[in-house]
Parts: sequence; structure tokens; C-alpha cells
Amino acid sequence: MNKFTLSLLSLALLSGCSMNPEYSQPESPVTAVYPSAGAYPAQGTTEAAQLQEWRSFFKDPALIKLIEQSLNNNRDLRVAALNVEAYQAQYRIQRAELFPEVNANGTGTRQRIPEGVNQSSDSSINSQYSATLGVSAWELDFFGRLRSLNQAALEQYFATIEAQQSVRISLIASVANAWFTLQADRQLLELTEQTVKTYQDSYDLTKRSLEAGAVSAIVLSQAKTSLDSAKVVLAQYRRQVAQDQNALVLLLGSDLPQNLPASPQLSDTLLTEVPAGLPSQLLQRRPDILQAEHRLKAANANIGAARAAFFPSISLTANAGTMSSSLSDLFSGGSGTWLFQPEINLPIFNAGRLRASLDVAEIEKNSQVAQYEKAIQLAFQEVSDGLTARLTYKEQLAAQQALLDSTQQYFDLAQQRYRGGVDSYLIFLDAQRLLFQVHQDLISDRLAQLSSEVNLYKALGGGWQPGSELADGSEP
Repeated sequence: MNKFTLSLLSLALLSGCSMNPEYSQPESPVTAVYPSAGAYPAQGTTEAAQLQEWRSFFKDPALIKLIEQSLNNNRDLRVAALNVEAYQAQYRIQRAELFPEVNANGTGTRQRIPEGVNQSSDSSINSQYSATLGVSAWELDFFGRLRSLNQAALEQYFATIEAQQSVRISLIASVANAWFTLQADRQLLELTEQTVKTYQDSYDLTKRSLEAGAVSAIVLSQAKTSLDSAKVVLAQYRRQVAQDQNALVLLLGSDLPQNLPASPQLSDTLLTEVPAGLPSQLLQRRPDILQAEHRLKAANANIGAARAAFFPSISLTANAGTMSSSLSDLFSGGSGTWLFQPEINLPIFNAGRLRASLDVAEIEKNSQVAQYEKAIQLAFQEVSDGLTARLTYKEQLAAQQALLDSTQQYFDLAQQRYRGGVDSYLIFLDAQRLLFQVHQDLISDRLAQLSSEVNLYKALGGGWQPGSELADGSEP
């Protein structure tokens, strides 16, 4: 019996086959290069451009500290990490199905049988004790069903790792954008406070001029309108700064640190420029695309499991031990017992359930192929948008700065002519309002440019270093 059992076990381990369809990566549904004409910057020919690790990409020491804090405390990232651990445990559970489950069991029973039941005039007491060690209902994976399910669970685990990396990259980009937004709104708040002070001084001067009879009441009314409008904007920016801080605290997972390093001005160089000559194939490093491909591989393995379900399943139950009617004689000579119980189950009629299960698995694979292709298309769009934003924002900022310079000259001239009595207060007021608006637009455009560069870095899959996690196809 022992030789036969060992032979059967060896056959089960060596002859297991896989019915998974041969996997081939779907072709990319996008072109090999990004657009490079019109609103797009000229592309280089670099085929292996590398993205910087996020600490090298960001030049603001305060932002670097904030990102480090968020990576340690953010709850969404913590949930993503726990999901990885959960899928790792699920994979270990599924992999355990490949191996026999060995159990030790000890039982003891004493039963009184009343007279007449056992064809005797006297009652009797029966006793039975046993101790066994064995394997129960171990499926021999001749047709690879369990191996296919194991492969599917492994790919789902890898997909969860990539999902965690996606959350990490998104968190880095979100913290950067939230910090730049806070800095821009603080700058806008400071500009508005200075403008309110200027309007207040102008209003006070106009009021004294009215009392001296030098100007009419309508001039004072115009000055009051400008002052009140600026106060409305001031209240708006105060609210936005407070809300920006709240949004940043949520991303950080804890309060803003008190000892942040000095931050550069918004107009300084805050980011390292992402190389533009990147082929679309580099998008394969994006975790969301890798996640979609791992899910596709899992669906491919599920087809193999569904195919194997059409074939017989063979399970084995075997144990050996001792049995005795007396506890004291349980391990005495001659009390040995064994059980060998192979079982085969051949599906004959199930009303099409197995065929439907295979259809579902194949449809799921086709769905995962479509989602994989959609992930590539979305990534290509995001990078293309980022590249055109790079060129056009540079042009827009240059034009906006030139507009600010000319508006400043217009304001200085209008102020000089108003004080010299050449032009009316209305022209001076118009120049003052225009200067305020153009200055606001310049800050907003700079914020939009920074956000577009951060989003391009994110779209290219930057923000983490491969090799820091189990994402290379090795088992956990």
C-alpha cells in the first residue's frame, strides 16, 4: 500500500498539466510616438529616457518633507497596502490547495446499548478508541485546475501591488498640486491685501479731496466701489487658503508640520523638467497599465481552470493509526488500522453549467483585454495633453508676463497723469483694476503650468523606483 500511495503521489505531482490558453500581450492600440507638431514640442529620439525619482524631480525642500509625511500617514495609501497583504494571504490560501492537508485525529466513544437491541437479554457498553494520521480529500491536480486557480490568484496579487503603486504616485502628485495651490493662493491673498491697502489709501485721499471741493461725489463713489470689490476678493482668498490647508492636511494624514524649510517663490524653478523624447512604449512602466495586464493574465488563467473542470477530478483520502476497544490497549500490538480511499468524479450532465462557466471566463478575458487597451489609450492621452500643455504654457506665461509689464507701465502713466490733473480718475481706476487682474492671471497661469508638469510626470509613471516592491513576477 505504501509503494502504491507514493507512486500515486509522484504521478500527481509530475503529470499535472495546464489548460491555460497561451498568453500573448495585446498589441498597443496607440502609435509608437507622441504628437510633435503644432502645439506639441519637438520630440527627441531617446529610446530609453529615464524619469527621476520624486525627490530629484521636486526642488522645493518643504514639499519634499510634506510628501514624505504623506507617504507615512495617508490613509488611502495605508488601505492600498492592506489590500496587498490581503491578496497575498488569499494567494497563500489558494496555493495551499496544491498540497495535501495532513491531520492527526484522536477519538473515543463509550455507548450503552439497552437489552433487546443487541439481541441479548442484558444491556452492554461498547467502547472504541482510535488515533489516526492521514490525508483527507486531497485533489490530485492531473488537469491543472488548481494550478490555474493558483496562477490567477498570483496575478491578482501582482495587480494589487501595482494598484498600490498607482495610489502612491497619485498621492505624490496630489500633495504637490495641493502645496502649489496653497502657495499660489497665499500669494494671491498677499497681492489682494496690498491692493486693498492701495484702494483704501486712494479712497481716503479721494474723500479728503471731496471735503476740500476738489472732486465730485461720483469720484468718491467710484473709489468706494473699487475698495469694496477688492474686499470681496480678499474674503474669497482667505477662504481658499484655509480650504487649501484643510485639503493638504487630509492628504498628509496629519497636521501641517511647524518646522517646514523655507519654500522658494512660485516663480522660481520648482521642478526638474521631464524629458520630452519619450516613446509611447515607456508607458508600460505605468502601474495602472501593469495592473490591467496582471488582471488580464488572471482572467487567462481562469479560462484554464474552467476548461479543467470538464475533466474528471480525482481526490485521495488515506490515513493510518490504531484502534482499540480499550484505551489502555490503543497502542498495543495488533491494533494498527489504515484506510485508502481514492475517489473520482466525472461530470456527465450539469445542464450546461460548465460550458457557461467557460463562456464567462472567456468573456471576462475579452473584457480585461479591452480594459488593458483603454488604460494604454488613456495614458497616451494624458501624456499628449501634458506635452502640449508644456509648450503652450511656456508661451502663455511669456505673453502674460509681457502683458503685466505693459499694464504696469499703463498704470504708472495713468497715475502720473491723474496726479498731474491731465486725465480723470476713471482712467486711473481702470488701470488700477487691470493691473490687479493681470497680476492675478499671471499667478494662476504659473500654478496651472506647475500642475501640468506634475501631472505629466505622473502620466509617465514617475514617482517611484521599480524593485522596491514585489512586482517582478516572483512569488511572495
